[in-house]
Amino acid sequence: MVGALVKSNWLTIVGLHQDGPDGLSRASHRAIYEAEVVMGPPRHLAALPGLTGETIEWPVPFADGVDRLLGLRGRKVAVLVSGDPFWFGAGRVLANALTPDEWVALPGPSVFSLVAARLGWALEAVQCRGLHAAPFERLVPELAPGEMFIVTLRDDPAVAALAGWLAGQGYGQSVLHVFERLGGPDARHRSASADGFDLVDVAHPVTVAFELAGRAGGFPRASGKADDLFESDGQMTKRPMRALTLSALQPRPGQRLWDIGAGTGSIAVEWLLSAPRTEAVAIELRADRAGRIARNAKRFGQDQLRVIEGDAPACLADLPLPDAVFVGGGLTAELLTWLEAHLPAGTLLVVNAVTLETEALVVAAQARLGGSLLKVELSQSQALGKFRGWASSFPVVQWSVTL
Repeated sequence: MVGALVKSNWLTIVGLHQDGPDGLSRASHRAIYEAEVVMGPPRHLAALPGLTGETIEWPVPFADGVDRLLGLRGRKVAVLVSGDPFWFGAGRVLANALTPDEWVALPGPSVFSLVAARLGWALEAVQCRGLHAAPFERLVPELAPGEMFIVTLRDDPAVAALAGWLAGQGYGQSVLHVFERLGGPDARHRSASADGFDLVDVAHPVTVAFELAGRAGGFPRASGKADDLFESDGQMTKRPMRALTLSALQPRPGQRLWDIGAGTGSIAVEWLLSAPRTEAVAIELRADRAGRIARNAKRFGQDQLRVIEGDAPACLADLPLPDAVFVGGGLTAELLTWLEAHLPAGTLLVVNAVTLETEALVVAAQARLGGSLLKVELSQSQALGKFRGWASSFPVVQWSVTL
């Protein structure tokens, strides 16, 4: 059956778990050695003796090789990749460039599987990440003592940088297991603690596994993160109101948010943290605050947050449509009119009104469009001479409506 599939597609994506032919399955061996053209990294090509077809080294940057590959349509081609091409590999990029009947994949064990097997770790309990081109902050939401990670890294300096970053996060006691050229004849496994990391000459490709150990308390998962976790000039939705706002926005996997008048970006950041595959666009008029939003997003491992510096609604027209919109920086009649005219039915709109003018606007809009109104008045204790008293925040009127 596998052989029939290989013959019916002009491209076979072959995952290698060793840098030589010994570990290939029969189907993978046949796909490679019967191909008219074999494309792959130089180390894979050099490790496969006796190739009879034309060999092409995959170029750098990677995207250039896709165009070269598409020019080979009509010939029998094998592309060599490491391990499982659809587990932080090149498979998705190649599949998206082709029609389903043009390719077939023959995956090998991923480096994550190989590392877990070496360490005796249950892979379903491990956080697996590809950090070749992603910042270490992507790990922040999962940081907690006892959490296990297996990550792929770009090169030798990246391994030392990861050790230093973990130590800076309070996990210097963690032991880093460094696996170099895993699966090949030159494979090597060495270990060192994060705060005493001294390994040199780490060979690519490299994978690092670690179980977090240290004094850090872990990342809070509830909505309404502490205010002091965000860089702020004071213009932000404070923790209790932020928790209520996230509850009203009801984030779901794969949904997109517009955060208009984002301030510090705290709502957009917590939206991204709340569910997988979420997207968010933070719109902020002031350049200094736009920069602050980007820094806050990176701090929480959400560097995918898109920050737009501009005035709404003028900057909204070309943005991908949202599933939910939050206005926390002052709703105007002009903005509300634009949102009503341009947002599709079913879009959730949440507005927090602090000023009397905005409150009057949302009260009138609720009478016309429906939805719910919630008035929130919060007080916090503070010193009052030798005693304590309640200091009241400005009341907030929250309007929530599905357009």
